[in-house]
Amino acid sequence: MNDRAAGLLEQYDCEVLKTRKGRGAILCETDKGDMIFKEYPGNLEKAKLQNRLLDQIQEKGEVQVETLVPTKEGQLLVKDQEEKAYVLKTYFDGRECNIFDRAECREAVHLLSKLHSSMDLETEEGGSFYAPEKEYEKHNRELKRVRGYLRDKGQKNWFEICLQQSLDYFLEQAEQMTREWKRYSRLAPGQPESRRFCHGDFQYHNIIRTENEWHIVNFERFIRDNPIRDLYLFMRKLLEKSDWSVELGRELLEVYEESRPLSAYSRIDLYYRLAYPEKFWKIVNFYFNTRKTWIPERNLEKLQKLLEQEEEKQHFLDEIFRKVC
Repeated sequence: MNDRAAGLLEQYDCEVLKTRKGRGAILCETDKGDMIFKEYPGNLEKAKLQNRLLDQIQEKGEVQVETLVPTKEGQLLVKDQEEKAYVLKTYFDGRECNIFDRAECREAVHLLSKLHSSMDLETEEGGSFYAPEKEYEKHNRELKRVRGYLRDKGQKNWFEICLQQSLDYFLEQAEQMTREWKRYSRLAPGQPESRRFCHGDFQYHNIIRTENEWHIVNFERFIRDNPIRDLYLFMRKLLEKSDWSVELGRELLEVYEESRPLSAYSRIDLYYRLAYPEKFWKIVNFYFNTRKTWIPERNLEKLQKLLEQEEEKQHFLDEIFRKVC
């Protein structure tokens, strides 16, 4: 973030005592506490709705979250000369949730259940609803393009050979999951779960532990979707790290359902999100949208790890969702 953007801080009713650069942001020590100034990926209407959500969560007092700080004129966003929008928020100086600490992961899921119970706005406003099947179809088209590209490509490196050998299997899996989800969603249309708000990016780096308590930050990707989206994002990362441990999966679901039981619809929704080969698509997407003259060794390691875990993943899905799918 450049110095010109930093000059926008003069529009706020606080004295900036010290600043330092963070990842795509400016961390500020002010006379009103620590704050973070960063580019905002949305328009003013989205910022207003985000502010309403955060206010409601804070009023319920179940979860500690960030606050959007208005300017002296009461505006939530400020813009630079290039019309880029920025937002100032409260900042919590702490550490991220440790995904290798099972107790902290349980606490994070318990926190998530309380967050979801605090995000049900009474009005129906908030734009369109997320449709998983549309995103799956888009991913499937990209997988087909990459399959055609590799088929026509001449000399291939070892990563591309491994990718080509596994593409048909995962593309078939992706298309099957998409067909089944579309068929089920037609049988159970208009489920209230799919119209609620969720964080949208509930990852360990957005769960911050300070000296005394936990905080959830970075709500910029909030979306109207089944709150199961957040549980899926958090669980998938942990399950990949634990070789798709059935014990861990059951434990996390039990913790979440202690205060927010899942409907049959949400369980099936979670199944299809976990069953869709999103990690494979991410590897393919990264490969296809970057230069191919040099492919990081880390990419091959990710692909090999995914292939090694596939049997364990299918066992996990069968054990956890056998009764509902």
